[in-house]
Amino acid sequence: MAEIVNLNRARKAKAKAERESRAAENRIRFGRTKAEKQKSQAEAAAARTRLDGQKLD
Repeated sequence: MAEIVNLNRARKAKAKAERESRAAENRIRFGRTKAEKQKSQAEAAAARTRLDGQKLD
């Protein structure tokens, strides 16, 4: 016989898993110190200027 599935529980479990994954992504994205943010911005700016210096007209 087939297993009986409570659709409300399945729906809520799926929503909870999505919320947890979104929270994990946000912890990675926004959970950085000010020094780390400044360092990554400086690295991005350096890469951007290096790329602009290598462009051909």
